[in-house]
Amino acid sequence: MSDQGPRDQQGGRGRRSRLVAWIIFLVGVGLIGLYYFMTVPGSTPQVVTVPPGDGPKVALTVAGEGSGEVVIELFDDLAPNHAERILTLVDEGAYDGVVFHRVIDGFMAQTGDVEFGREGGDLSRAGMGGSSYPDLAAEFSEEPFVAGVVGMARSADPDSANSQFFIMFDTATHLDGQYTAVGRVISGMEVVQSIKRGTGRNGAVTGEPDLIERARVVQ
Repeated sequence: MSDQGPRDQQGGRGRRSRLVAWIIFLVGVGLIGLYYFMTVPGSTPQVVTVPPGDGPKVALTVAGEGSGEVVIELFDDLAPNHAERILTLVDEGAYDGVVFHRVIDGFMAQTGDVEFGREGGDLSRAGMGGSSYPDLAAEFSEEPFVAGVVGMARSADPDSANSQFFIMFDTATHLDGQYTAVGRVISGMEVVQSIKRGTGRNGAVTGEPDLIERARVVQ
């Protein structure tokens, strides 16, 4: 009888020790999982806050699932010709009513087809057009493509950018030095992150895409 008691007590202590060990283990696994979830690119939306610089600023009023104002500072030092093209088209009102026709979650949102990408029109060719101005020679730089950076869309020809541009949701190092970085979002990144996503590998947006309701120069 006296031997049975101590063995039960020892067993109870053992069970409690194992329980504590399991709790510590599970908490550790949970913390590791939380760290992974928060640090893997694309796992959570990145919201960037960037102090404004000296470059010209363009404000986009976005309508749709992503609703609000996005302010972009243009890299007129790194890509002067591309920055000038965007400013020209903004001044002409060419971007007003143009949709975000290609949006890939964790990658980027593309817009700016002033020829085939207008709200209310036939969007089946959105992404294939540009402005009446000639295509631009590439102005590649060392600016990395990270969340909030604005790049100029082009075809396989490096010197084919015209009016279309895209805004990065996250880092994409394979674009570095291969596309012209023309600006960066300095406010309203939460609006960008809310833009309606497309479907499939190409990210084509169906139904009613979000759009640039109005674009204007603010500096």
